[in-house]
Amino acid sequence: MAIEAELKARVSDVDAVRKELRQRAVEEVAVYRDTYYDWPGHELTGQGRELRVRVVERDGGRRVLLTYKAPPVDEASESKPEYETQAESPEALDAILRGLGFEHLVSLVKHCANFTFTVGARECTATLVTVPELDGTFLEVETIVGDDELQDGLATVRRVLGDLGIGDADLTTEQYTEAVMAIRR
Repeated sequence: MAIEAELKARVSDVDAVRKELRQRAVEEVAVYRDTYYDWPGHELTGQGRELRVRVVERDGGRRVLLTYKAPPVDEASESKPEYETQAESPEALDAILRGLGFEHLVSLVKHCANFTFTVGARECTATLVTVPELDGTFLEVETIVGDDELQDGLATVRRVLGDLGIGDADLTTEQYTEAVMAIRR
């Protein structure tokens, strides 16, 4: 099982973090158009699960991903097992999911600057994220690990954050979906 070992933080000095990340990797700018789904009773969300269709727009191209995230396996980081596959049409996925009884939970846009690099033997991705409806800039750092590697993966993620000047006080488990839904209410 692949687990996304991830931590998210609020960033106060975006320019300094971006400069550090550019020394590690090429910056890849993308726009993510995410639609999250749930059943009418919000059973998925209530169990910490996620079902998402993501359209990634980058360099004039488009990639469509269907993602399912299982409940967190680590409460402190909320790291989750993740299953993802590419698709052709977000419209077809929407029709399939709605036909199965799912409803739109929330749709949102994320402006992302992705940096992928290796730390030790682990591939890590650091992403600077802004969501137009939310204040500030976030930094997500992740690495994909196996069942028995979660704590090692999180240690690598914490090391990257520390190297970027991000401390424990900057960490957040706030979810974009919940924050956007709260603003829209």
